[in-house]
Amino acid sequence: MTIDRAIKPNSTEELSFSLPKINEFELENGLKILFVQKDNLPIIQLSLISGCGSKYDPEDKKGLANLFSMLLDEGAGEFNALELSDEFDLLGANFNISCGSDTVNLSLQTLTENFDKALKLFSKVILTPQLNENDFAREKRKVETKILQMQDEPDEIGSSLFDLILLGKNNPYAYQSLGYDNTIKNISIGDLKDYYSHYFLPNNSALIVVGNISLNELKNKLNKNLSSWEKNIFTPIEIKSNSISKTHIYLFDKKDSVQSEIRVGHISSKRNNKDYFSKHLLNTILGGQFSSRINLNLRENKGYTYGAFSRFNYYKDDAYFFASTSVGQENTANAVKEILNELHKITKGVTPQELDFAKSSIIRKFPSNFETYSQIAGNLSGKIIFSLPDNYFDTYIDNIKRVNLEDVNKTADDNIFPEELVIVIVGDKNKTKDSLKELNAGEISEVNLFGEIIN
Repeated sequence: MTIDRAIKPNSTEELSFSLPKINEFELENGLKILFVQKDNLPIIQLSLISGCGSKYDPEDKKGLANLFSMLLDEGAGEFNALELSDEFDLLGANFNISCGSDTVNLSLQTLTENFDKALKLFSKVILTPQLNENDFAREKRKVETKILQMQDEPDEIGSSLFDLILLGKNNPYAYQSLGYDNTIKNISIGDLKDYYSHYFLPNNSALIVVGNISLNELKNKLNKNLSSWEKNIFTPIEIKSNSISKTHIYLFDKKDSVQSEIRVGHISSKRNNKDYFSKHLLNTILGGQFSSRINLNLRENKGYTYGAFSRFNYYKDDAYFFASTSVGQENTANAVKEILNELHKITKGVTPQELDFAKSSIIRKFPSNFETYSQIAGNLSGKIIFSLPDNYFDTYIDNIKRVNLEDVNKTADDNIFPEELVIVIVGDKNKTKDSLKELNAGEISEVNLFGEIIN
């Protein structure tokens, strides 16, 4: 049979999707549990989401939460770091810990037949981490080395500077979770122990469980292993968003750099605003996928870059919009100009064809976000962090379909601000500064690694 590739295949029937039932309950110590039963594979996925991310780092000890997360599994209970790792390996379990601005995350995937033993190890990490001085010194050296490496990576510098300058130094989201060389040195093992007792708490956490186990059996096992985790008083911090009145270009001089890293953006409305679905569709058209306006312009039409994108970046208590790309030094100003042009153009509206294509793309990809156990857990973590409604996933497709052209065009006008931008360039100033001046896009200031203006 010969297939004519020039003929576009017809769409199949309308997609319908519903997540399996989410069972929610709470242990006596305040630990919230979200459970989705899936029996098609003999696997159980655990994801602990603790709301003690790096936004709680003291001003002079940035990197504390991240160091804490690195040390959690460096020995727990009677096992040292190597023994603990071996125990998980013997069970064929996959265990990971990560730290972000809002949360510290512990994830475990194990076979159902090994769940009891894996859960016991998982609980030891939570309840009885060793947090000893030797492990702390070793992990601290790793962080210091990583910070030095990042200071030589233009993409890392660009993203770090953009957050710091855009969000402002009074906003804890402005700082990289890894910390800085002048703050890491201030952190002691005692600080980690205090962090553990004051922030890593059951009443500040939620546990997501996806897998092949019954609800009653799960409740019994969790009560047996985690009920002794003691709660404590926890007070969330207040985040104040920054404001930008006019476009300003910030240039970090990376001498002899072949490429320039470009970040362009502004503060945005938060995740729980009612226009979220409109913004999602808007950004899909503007810079959220390969066929979006920004990428087609900078990559396909101009050949400036291998890829360019935009995104609304959401924290629990703040948000911003940004566009990002990397281009040759000679195309720095041209690329910035085209990004600015696209931001201006999108405020004039999108076409019905663009909106229909964006809707189709989002709707048809949506079920694939729930194919694996870890994907389900990952999506449920968003429900926890942003306090999404219980029917969020079941109504997601309908909410996308409900957005009309007028909604998207109003959202563009309300959420894209081409005259109030922070533009961060990491590149060789001798090859870029003059051409950036010719843009007349805003004042140009040179900055150091800490976002401080140096001329």
